[in-house]
Amino acid sequence: MPAESTPDAGIADETVTPGPRRRAKGRRRKPRGKGRRALVVMAWTAAGIVVLGGTGVGYLYFKLNGNIKSVDINQALGTDRPAKVDNGSENILVLGSDTRSGSNRTLGGGTDDGSARSDTAMIVHVYKGHKKASVVSIPRDTLVDRPECTDSKGNAQPAARSVMFNSAYSTGGATCAVKTVESITGIRMDHYVEVDFAGFQKLIDDLGGVQVTTTKAIDDRESHLALPAGTHTLDGRQALGLVRTRHGVGDGSDLGRIQLQQAFVKALVDQVKQIGILSSPTKLVDLADTATKAVTTDSDLASVKSLASFANGLKGISSSHMNMVTMPVQYDPANPNRVLTDKSKARLIWSALENDKPIPAKATQGTATGEAKGVVASS
Repeated sequence: MPAESTPDAGIADETVTPGPRRRAKGRRRKPRGKGRRALVVMAWTAAGIVVLGGTGVGYLYFKLNGNIKSVDINQALGTDRPAKVDNGSENILVLGSDTRSGSNRTLGGGTDDGSARSDTAMIVHVYKGHKKASVVSIPRDTLVDRPECTDSKGNAQPAARSVMFNSAYSTGGATCAVKTVESITGIRMDHYVEVDFAGFQKLIDDLGGVQVTTTKAIDDRESHLALPAGTHTLDGRQALGLVRTRHGVGDGSDLGRIQLQQAFVKALVDQVKQIGILSSPTKLVDLADTATKAVTTDSDLASVKSLASFANGLKGISSSHMNMVTMPVQYDPANPNRVLTDKSKARLIWSALENDKPIPAKATQGTATGEAKGVVASS
């Protein structure tokens, strides 16, 4: 496949053929290094608790605005990207950041090498009318052709063939991640939301925890989580452990971890809708402060007013109106620790989202999946 993305950023008909690698044998090995796993949280979870834009709280309003970090995706990518579809729908790329610096070091594990990783990504498609959404998780281990991009310091990063998807973020940050996703899907991302480890943990604690029911015991030393089967109210550290767990359940794959993340996100969305945040001004302020510190957004969302308006448009979506799938992949025959996009099936998903249609069930039939589905029971 060519090293550079084609102008239409379409999806080739054939599966990516990776370069020569040593064939692995037997069970997929556990990855080296602890804590190299990103968290994930839905766009509206972070945005939905900063609905303070219309309160006119003067100093507090400006303080919250000052908390928000942003990236000007539109300026960085220019015109070389998919056309914006004006059909009332929106596409949001949601990433988790596991930088090793600051308070994230003890949560993410590993060495503070000055870099950041985004091992989990979700494309959130909000349908016209904002009453339902489809969410597509992109496995971090997917081998992709990364397009040429410019990093946050303005340095050009060359295109690369058959590299892990999460290398886009570690190489060129948010703009490179967005450009890679648009290259894979052929769909323009209207917004970008990133949440980090420390912010995620504090967010859950400020919410008072999230209730989940596990159908099996989970014991994962790498994510520091031990839960018996049953109903639990997870605090921030436990919630972070759950969305990072891969060795404690199923086959130990990243695909299984994605299944846990999707189940947790649904529980979290329902919790945010049920707790009555607005009944306590103090709680609202604490949550808004935590959320605005935790997120990095595209420049169009980089104010409390914009986030509040965005969140208001999502408040009608409950977990029962969210369809969550994983991008269709197959295990790489040359290395079972990597996956390859099943491009014919993936095209069904991208076409559905581009046309604001439901994802057809056949798009994910017969693809590689994890073994953690049902471990966190549906509400």
